[in-house]
Amino acid sequence: MKLHSKKVLLTGASGGIGRAVAISLARQGARLLLAGRDMAALEKQKVAMAGADVSIELVELDLASIELSEQVDQLILKHPDVDVLINCAGVNLFKACDAMSSEQISQMLDVNLKAVLVLTSALLPLLKRRPQAAVVNVGSTFGSIAYPGFAAYSASKFGVRGYTEALRRELAGSNVQVFYLAPRATKTTMNERAVLEMNQELGNAMDDPAWVADQLVKAIERDRFKLFLGWPEKLFVVINSVFSVLVDRALIKQLPTIQTYLKREI
Repeated sequence: MKLHSKKVLLTGASGGIGRAVAISLARQGARLLLAGRDMAALEKQKVAMAGADVSIELVELDLASIELSEQVDQLILKHPDVDVLINCAGVNLFKACDAMSSEQISQMLDVNLKAVLVLTSALLPLLKRRPQAAVVNVGSTFGSIAYPGFAAYSASKFGVRGYTEALRRELAGSNVQVFYLAPRATKTTMNERAVLEMNQELGNAMDDPAWVADQLVKAIERDRFKLFLGWPEKLFVVINSVFSVLVDRALIKQLPTIQTYLKREI
C-alpha cells in the first residue's frame, strides 16, 4: 500500500516509537492524524514537524479512559476519511507478577489490548468504505516469547498478536489490509532504568526508534503483513513456537540476573 495522501490515524504519537513513526510517515506524504492523551506533547510534535509538507491534525484520545468509546465516536464524526489505523500506543511495566496492583494490570490491558479492539472495531465500518485501507498493530517480541518480569505486558501483547491474526483472516479478500509488527527491545523512555541496565548486562540489543519506525512504514509500503524485528529474536520466536522447552532453559539461565533487577527500587 502506498501511503502518499493516505489519512493515517496514529495512536501513541508522542511516544518514542510513535513519534518516530509520525516522522517516517510524513516522509511518505501521508496525511497525519496524531492521537494521544498529552495534547501539549502532541503540539510540540506538530511544531517540530512544521517543515514537513504534509497535513498534521491532532486529536485527544485517552486509551485508558472509561469514556474511550465516546471519544472515538467524536473522532469518527470529525474524521470520517481515515484510510489507515496504526495502533502504536503502549505502556510497559517491569515488575514481578505478585507485585502488580489490580490498577496496574487494568491499565496495561486497557491501553495495550482493549484500546486496540475498541478503536479497530469502531473504525472498521469507515475503513471498509475507503478504496484502500489498513489496520496496523504494533506488538512485541514479548507477544510471542513471554519474558520474566513482563508477564502482564507479555499477556497484553500475546492478545494483540492473536487479535491481529484473527482480524487478518476475517478481512481476507476485503479492501482492508492487516499488518503486524513485533519490535524487540527499543530505546525509549517507556523502559525503566533497571530494564536498560539489565539488558546491557544480559547483552540484549535495543533498537533505535527511528529504525523501528522505518521498518514499520516499509512493511506497509511493501505489503509485508507480518514482521518480527531483530536477530536472534526472530529466530527465538520460531524456536519458542515449536520447541518452547529450549527457550525455557535459556531464560531460566537468565533468571538470577532478572530477579536481581526486579528487586531494585527505581
